[in-house]
Amino acid sequence: MTRGRLADLAPVVAVFVIVIVAWEVVLGALGVQQFLLPRPSVIAASLVNEWGTLVEGLQYTTIEAIGGLAIGSVIAIAVAFATARWVLARETLVPVAIAASSMPIIAFAPITNNWFGTESPVSRMTIVAVMVFFPILVNTVRGLTTVDRGALELMDSYAASEWQILRQIRVPNALPYILTAFKVATTLSVIGAVIGEYFGGPRQALGIYITGEATLFRFANAWAAIVLACALGIVLYLIVAGIERLVLPWHASGGRGEGGGR
Repeated sequence: MTRGRLADLAPVVAVFVIVIVAWEVVLGALGVQQFLLPRPSVIAASLVNEWGTLVEGLQYTTIEAIGGLAIGSVIAIAVAFATARWVLARETLVPVAIAASSMPIIAFAPITNNWFGTESPVSRMTIVAVMVFFPILVNTVRGLTTVDRGALELMDSYAASEWQILRQIRVPNALPYILTAFKVATTLSVIGAVIGEYFGGPRQALGIYITGEATLFRFANAWAAIVLACALGIVLYLIVAGIERLVLPWHASGGRGEGGGR
């Protein structure tokens, strides 16, 4: 890691440490009860004591999150390419995508459990796929269609085919948008998996563990599972950010994508 990279991380680490220390000190000074908000030291102790159970749940939830992310992203990118290419596909598929993005996930979870069974990870993968579908679709379409007209005219002057334009102009232009969408989708995938587990699943799943421990008033254990779920989302985000640095080293993170534009 370069010295410049360490300098960039220093403020983030400093803020994190300050928040944790303030959390610990303020709760202790005010005498806040654990059922309202446990202190970080108590949560850390629960992480150690429940590590075996929590890791098993983390593995299960990770499979659901990554599986749903893979399913949703493949479908979203396929629909995006069709939408960007054909007007008929745009008119028929985009309204369906908007409707899917508007669906309340809490209401959809019991339906997927009825379809696939509460013990099947496919139930939670379906929820995750629905959650990540729209942001990936929107960003991919934007990347494929927001192309420099001068580049398109140059390709037309060389009598380039639609396939050549897609491969040499549209796809490279869309990559920053797609990777930005994946950054959003990774965190959504963890949220979708955990929310889906609230409505059923194996006992070891993080969502089931959180609700069970909270019901038994073991809130420190529930918070320990929440911390692991947050860590999973951060790790998945960092993996995508690392891929972005390898594939597009010239692309400044956050420079493009939904909300960024050109």
